[in-house]
Order: sequence, then C-alpha cells, then structure tokens
Amino acid sequence: MSDGSRTALSKSTFHFAAGLGSGVLSAVLLQPIDLLKTRVQQSGAHSLAAAIADIRAAPRLLPALWRGAVPSALRTGFGSAIYFTSLNAIRTSAARISPITPGSGGNSTSSSLPKLSNTSNLLSGAVARSLAGLLLMPLTVLKVRYESTLYNYTSLASAARDIATKEGPRGFFAGYGATAVRDAPYAGLYVLFYEQSKKRLSVLFPAAGEGTDRGGGNDNKGMALSHAAGINFSSGVFSGVVCSVISNPFDAVKTRIQLQPGQYRNMVQGARRMVGEEGVRALWDGLALRMSRKAVSSALAWTVYEELIRRAETGWQARARDSL
Repeated sequence: MSDGSRTALSKSTFHFAAGLGSGVLSAVLLQPIDLLKTRVQQSGAHSLAAAIADIRAAPRLLPALWRGAVPSALRTGFGSAIYFTSLNAIRTSAARISPITPGSGGNSTSSSLPKLSNTSNLLSGAVARSLAGLLLMPLTVLKVRYESTLYNYTSLASAARDIATKEGPRGFFAGYGATAVRDAPYAGLYVLFYEQSKKRLSVLFPAAGEGTDRGGGNDNKGMALSHAAGINFSSGVFSGVVCSVISNPFDAVKTRIQLQPGQYRNMVQGARRMVGEEGVRALWDGLALRMSRKAVSSALAWTVYEELIRRAETGWQARARDSL
C-alpha cells in the first residue's frame, strides 16, 4: 500500500472515529428528551404531561429516563460515524470537481470542512444521510419500540426476536420511506444552513488576530479554538431548529409506522389517518421536544466532530511538512 493510500485510510478511519464519538456523546446526554418525544408521538392521546407522569411512576427514575439509551447510542453513534465518513468523502470529491474560487471567502471561518457551493452542500448532506439511515434502520426500529410503552421489551435481543418472529426482516425496516423523506431533506438543508450560518457569523464576529483565507479547503487555522467552537455550536443550534420544524410531520408519521405497522402501513396512508382521526395537530406532536433535542444534539455532534478534525488536520499537515 502506498503512502498516499495509507494516509487516505488513516483520515477515513479518523473521520469514522470522530463521528462515532460525537454521536455517542450527544445520544447519551440527550436520551431523556428523545424518550419523551417518542412517548408523545406514539398516540394522539399521549401528552407530554402523561409521558412525564409515566416516567415518574417508574420504580427507578434514572433508568426510566435513560430507557433505550443503548440502542440510541448504537444507532446515533454508528449513524454519525457512517454519515460523517461518507459526507467527508462526498464533499472532498465534490470540492475537487467543482472547487470554490480561492479568496472568495474573505476572512477565515470556523469551518474545518471543504468549502462547497450551496447545491453541493444540500446534495452531499442528503445523500450521506440517506445511506446512513438505510444501514442503521434496524437499530432505529429497535430504539423507537424500546422507548415506547406499547411494547414490554426487556432487552434488545428479545425485541429483535419478537420483530423477526412476528414481522420478518421487513419489520426491521418499518418506516424507512418516511425516515428517508424526513432525513434526506433535513440533512441536506442542515448542511446548507450550517455552512451558511458559519460563514455569516464568522464575518459578523471575527476573532481577534485571525489569519486570512488563502483559498484552501480548511480556512479556520487563524481562528481561536473557543471562538470557532462557539460559532459552530451556534450555527448548529440554528440549523437544527429550522430543519426540525420543516421535517417534524415526517418524523411523527415515521414513529407511528414503526410502533404500529399494522395500523399505519406507509407514509401517505399514515399521514391521512393521523390527520383524519386527530387533526393536523397530530403531525406536529413532539415538535418542541424534537426541536430542542435535534438542535442541541446536532450542534454538539458537529462541534465535537469539527474540533477533532481541526486538531487532526493540524497534526497531518505537520507530519507532511516534516517528511519533506
């Protein structure tokens, strides 16, 4: 294997590890919010107050709050790892094919990622998320059912056996259509808004003593760590809030399909039934919880990921200079 191939493999491995770490961290910290969202969305009559009352009635509060944390950490951790690795590969290839004109950015920004056009950002995020969603769909179904009160699963193994016995392999992919329709636009718009927000905030709040953009793929070298992290986190929160509002109806339908596939067979039929029986409000169940959870989790995951990549890039460039 050549030095270039080894370097590429090393970078891909690091992107995978960085995505895994950031995903697991955000999933574990924010699991109680995700749990409450699932409980609220599982039926039209299940309010946030009822969901909180159910959890408070549990014999042990902390295990009840973090119920489903293991499948959530596995799904979010490996989902983030696959997503960030594939996203980096797609963005890097797109940057080579259609690079942004050097010097067009002006000041340095907080970004540790290749700079792309708006269309490229939108498409790369959508494709990467669709791939990750398909590969991690079985864990997503297990997570949602484990969090719900509609199933009395005592372990992931028992949940998997029950789904396999009653529904077959298809049961592990229940709701994928709604998930893809939710995740692809969400991820595409998220990357678009995230990159644009970082660019705007970097101009509005420049770091003292920052360097100038030389036109390279990573242009945050002159920006202080805390300043870059603050801009990245703020951009992540903003993007998460906007995209959560846009995609929440698909998330609500997806949850119903995964929990009650016999009653909610697909996205169109499920949405019609929810609106017909409960009104349009049903499509916005869990919005506040999802919005807060997605905003913080996405911002945390992206900030941690970018800082890990930022530090790694510095080390890779230093080793490259030493080898010359």
